[in-house]
Amino acid sequence: MAIRDYGELDDIHLDVLREIGNIGSGNAATSLSDMLARRVDIAVPTIKILDYESVTEELGGPETMIIGLEGDVNGMIMFLLQKEFAHITLNALLGESLESFAELGEMEYSAMKEVANIMAGSYVNAISSMTGLNINISVPDVSIDMLGAIISVPAIYYANISDKIIFIGDAFNSDEEQAASHILMIPDME
Repeated sequence: MAIRDYGELDDIHLDVLREIGNIGSGNAATSLSDMLARRVDIAVPTIKILDYESVTEELGGPETMIIGLEGDVNGMIMFLLQKEFAHITLNALLGESLESFAELGEMEYSAMKEVANIMAGSYVNAISSMTGLNINISVPDVSIDMLGAIISVPAIYYANISDKIIFIGDAFNSDEEQAASHILMIPDME
């Protein structure tokens, strides 16, 4: 049976996506741990199929400030970082204490792109190895904005694929600090 819409995914499909998320998160945590030179643990990811409005509410409302990192994967994958995740990561990578996103310069943006590349690449590699598909991602872009503005990008450009998004929620722990990140996937239905 061919799936025509994400809303048709059943519990078995969601379990497969959860396993992909688990492997992708584990790979991402290992890569992030190596990059930051500190232990990084993850929680078992949550998987949900949500519409665009529900994603916005799930993440705290349209005015929540967030960093969105996206790359094309015959569709879109967005890696959304809560501010705390970005602060922890940038502080560990650059040895600086950033108090505000207004302080971000070229080096900080470059570091966030590298983190995005590693995180998105970990998920894509998990999908690729489990399915045998050859999947490539483009260099990610970085956006720092309110969640409503960032979510409007896939809502506009990928609405023809589906009015739903595959939502993967992660929690990373490092040195008694915890921060959330989220993956939004909108792959072509094929």
